[in-house]
Amino acid sequence: MNKIYPNAAAALDGLLDDGMLIAAGGFGLCGIPELLLQAIKDAGTKNLTFASNNAGVDDFGIGILLQTKQVKKMISSYVGENAEFMRQYLSGELELEFNPQGTLAERMRAAGCGIPGFYTKTGVGTVIAEGKDHRDFNGETYIMEEGIFADLSIVKAWKADATGNLVFRKTARNFNPPAAMCGKTCVVEVEEIVETGSLDPDNIHLPGIYVHRIIQGDHEKRIEQRTVRSA
Repeated sequence: MNKIYPNAAAALDGLLDDGMLIAAGGFGLCGIPELLLQAIKDAGTKNLTFASNNAGVDDFGIGILLQTKQVKKMISSYVGENAEFMRQYLSGELELEFNPQGTLAERMRAAGCGIPGFYTKTGVGTVIAEGKDHRDFNGETYIMEEGIFADLSIVKAWKADATGNLVFRKTARNFNPPAAMCGKTCVVEVEEIVETGSLDPDNIHLPGIYVHRIIQGDHEKRIEQRTVRSA
């Protein structure tokens, strides 16, 4: 089975539908699947729900899809750094399901392991817990969170081999492994494709069983915020 595609548009061909749920890796601008997000914008797919830690910035990351009103709902941990995200949320144009960061990561990971739900103490006694099942274990109250089973996962890795085994680079790993795990189909963009068998099995961060399609491309490595001191 050939998993390598020539570009992002080809890799997403036949996978995009209006109203679908997409899990996207990345944290801020670190490790975001920018080429695949641009291809989704170009395809014009709309009424999308994204499960992602945040939405990048106004003109990069998921932010480019907010600009074109292709996103109807975000399942996220953080709204900051994106003025359009905040504007749409506060004006009622965009639905937002807030998640604590660890809960969001575990909801993705759980789905990837076939686990439909789990109990956690995080969020108990806050608005996060409203409407959710509460259960006591050993005298402590927990709330149930459901796994996120996405229609499509889009992630970014550093290296891949032709079978889809992935290696992420440092903090760019972030949400990418759990996001990759929870989609029915996973499309990955990488900086380098290496020969099958050349990756040390002990250093593979995500096995190729989760990966269906791969593209290699040039990436723009933006710095989200740069703070320098005066000379």
